Amino acid sequence: MMANYVAHRDQKLYEHLEGVARLAKINAKKIGMGDYGELLGLLHDFGKYSAEFQKYITDALKKDDPNFNPDEDEEFEDPSGKKGKIDHSTAGAQYFSKISGYSNAHKILCQILSLCLVSHHSGLIDCLTTGNRGTMDSYSKRLSKNDKKTHRNECVNNADKFILDRIDAILTYKSLTKPLEEMCRNIVCNAPENSPQSMIVQFQLGLLVRFLYSALIDADRQDTADSEKPKRARHRLQGKYRSWDKLIERLENKYKSFKTKNRVDEIRKEISTHCLHAANRPPGLFTLTVPTGGGKTLASLRFTLRHAKEHSMDRIVYVIPFTSIIDQNARVVREILEPKECPEDDGKIVLEHHSNIGADVQSWKEKLLTENWDAPVTFTTMVQFLETLFGAGTRGARRMHQLAKAVIVFDEIQTLPIKCVHLFNNVINFLVDHCGSTVVFCTATQPLLNQVDEKKGSLNLSEKNELMPNVSKLFEDLKRVHVYDWRKSPGWTYPEISSLAVEQVKENGSCLVIVNMKKAARLIFEEANKNGIEVFYLTTGMCPAHRRQELETIRKKLDDKEPILCISTQLIEAGVDVSFRSVIRMLAGLDSITQAAGRCNRHGSSETGRVFIVNPVEENLEYLKDIAVGKEKSIRVLDDYKSDPSKYGNDAIGPEMLKWYYENYFYARKDIMDYPVHANRNDTLLNMLSSNKLAIDEFRRVNRTMPFINLCQSFMTAAKLFRSIDAPTRSVIVRYGDEGKKLVNQLCSSFEVGKQYALIKKAQQYSVNLFPFEFEKLATQNALYRVQEGTEIFYLDNLYYSKTTGISLEPVKQEEQFKDEYIT
Repeated sequence: MMANYVAHRDQKLYEHLEGVARLAKINAKKIGMGDYGELLGLLHDFGKYSAEFQKYITDALKKDDPNFNPDEDEEFEDPSGKKGKIDHSTAGAQYFSKISGYSNAHKILCQILSLCLVSHHSGLIDCLTTGNRGTMDSYSKRLSKNDKKTHRNECVNNADKFILDRIDAILTYKSLTKPLEEMCRNIVCNAPENSPQSMIVQFQLGLLVRFLYSALIDADRQDTADSEKPKRARHRLQGKYRSWDKLIERLENKYKSFKTKNRVDEIRKEISTHCLHAANRPPGLFTLTVPTGGGKTLASLRFTLRHAKEHSMDRIVYVIPFTSIIDQNARVVREILEPKECPEDDGKIVLEHHSNIGADVQSWKEKLLTENWDAPVTFTTMVQFLETLFGAGTRGARRMHQLAKAVIVFDEIQTLPIKCVHLFNNVINFLVDHCGSTVVFCTATQPLLNQVDEKKGSLNLSEKNELMPNVSKLFEDLKRVHVYDWRKSPGWTYPEISSLAVEQVKENGSCLVIVNMKKAARLIFEEANKNGIEVFYLTTGMCPAHRRQELETIRKKLDDKEPILCISTQLIEAGVDVSFRSVIRMLAGLDSITQAAGRCNRHGSSETGRVFIVNPVEENLEYLKDIAVGKEKSIRVLDDYKSDPSKYGNDAIGPEMLKWYYENYFYARKDIMDYPVHANRNDTLLNMLSSNKLAIDEFRRVNRTMPFINLCQSFMTAAKLFRSIDAPTRSVIVRYGDEGKKLVNQLCSSFEVGKQYALIKKAQQYSVNLFPFEFEKLATQNALYRVQEGTEIFYLDNLYYSKTTGISLEPVKQEEQFKDEYIT
């Protein structure tokens, strides 16, 4: 007989436990741990069998009923303030304690699964927590919680018999610990030190915890949402995607339509063919090293689709460094894989997921897909990828299991934050070695991630890792520019750089100047404007719609061969399809200089393009450490090149030079690759998420004994300290053009702004991200307005936005202003 216990509105407890167990089993089965997923599902809300919780949920349901009168119900107690206060997650973890004494493998399994259970509403808890009073064993403290608070014994007595029978049946399997033992054995064998206590082994065991946690969280959230809104559940794809064969057919039809107009087109075709032939290689970790303009977006898609079919992969995930090129790349792929003549596939093949203004306010259909990347091809950002693996809370973590049995492509991998190198490398090795995934690093400037400290985590590249048969020849064949190292002492003034740019426009017809800082862009722009030629300006201070409009105008003028000069920050370097006759790059890392060269003579005309490297007299890079160190190392390798160009293949931005640059750059930054933090003590996230040596030493000092637990990671503390980018930003909407004005008017007059997803999504194109000090300065000048009271969505006073250069911290000149209008 089934007991009448409730999990949520309109859902019995046993229904929820069974539903979550079914889904979590599917999620965990990807790595051969389906039984663990089922156990997690059956036990995650075990504490809801208590009378205290049932009283709370019953009163909460009564209060939500508009016809309920509390004066007519003597047993009613107002549930306000009780949400999250009644422990319903510890009882299930305590039930595991019956197996912890069987063997060490049982003890480790007990801790892994218990961590997932007690954390399923909070984010993974710490095993050890260090505070002002020393280090404590948080995990054991939680598991030893008094039965009066966890209701473990009461829940065992109240639980549906068939639920308990199924739990006990799994717990008594003779082979219960076999999947864990095999995983641990493989992790130890693949680790450089082959020791269970080594940093790499402990880190990867922590990733296993997060994977199983992800399997549970996604199952729990999905089952809960579907029980509340069953009609919406029908719109979930649940992995039932259009076949890889059909998607391959659509891509191949597109390739048949391409026309070969020149030698560059021929080379792009060869690159694509090599990717196609490499797709039958075994799953592994690969590099696709292609010069800028080599057509790697579609070439990599050709590899991923075939490889996914060949090895029965679940999905393809593209990880892109910047939201600006997600829009561009996803649009190209969507037009091919979701053709207009197949409207039934609209929005079901290619998914875009990136954080920006209003990211929490989505249409329910899109939220069904983005919340757990439920699509065959997903485009996301490096920020979202890293948050999935290291971020706090539950929202990002629920997606991790979708990275198993996947083909994951990292575009422009050289943009990986340097402090995340070892964390990232260990994750990639885990996904490839233990989750059946394939990873491809796609760039013209491959960082040497396989040559960093292996004891902290270096990449385990596949034996035949490069998809191109001859990278050096490819760079030689696609060489379309000559690099002029025009550094001088003491350096170039901004007027001198401006004069060089104007001279190049007059000689060659077009020139692009790329700088490191917005201030430099503005000064060179103002100087160049005095020369009577048309000058354009591009920085992140302009909203995407503004930049896109400017780029469209720039491209048209370039196609029409009109004289044109563009001044830009480095935003134009990664993946933006423009082609100038000359490029001037302010001295920076050699990888940036190489990417800048990719905007010169992109389509390989017979006349070689010109790339000039110049060093400014003054440039304050105090707060741009990555650029500063890159600039310093470029000076060294460029000096080496000057002394003997033949040593580097006579190519200042060729593979040999880039390799020498990265060796220098990585050596200089090796001390920050493990993500240093300064919370209570000098530590690193790599240590806190692995062996956690400092916390263990502190625990032993205070308690005069070692912790009596196998895993000692500080998961929650590390997650709260993790930030994939150094400076968090806030988005502000600008009233750019008629559409921007209309958008702000609609947001200001719309009821329930939080539900106006279409407007919020559109607002991403009219938003500028501000650093905290910029936001505060504009706020103190009363230049920011809420679209409605009670929201955190702001728009900018037009006095602080220039039609030419975008956002300004001071009022702009009248001739640069948009005409302001009354906001209703």
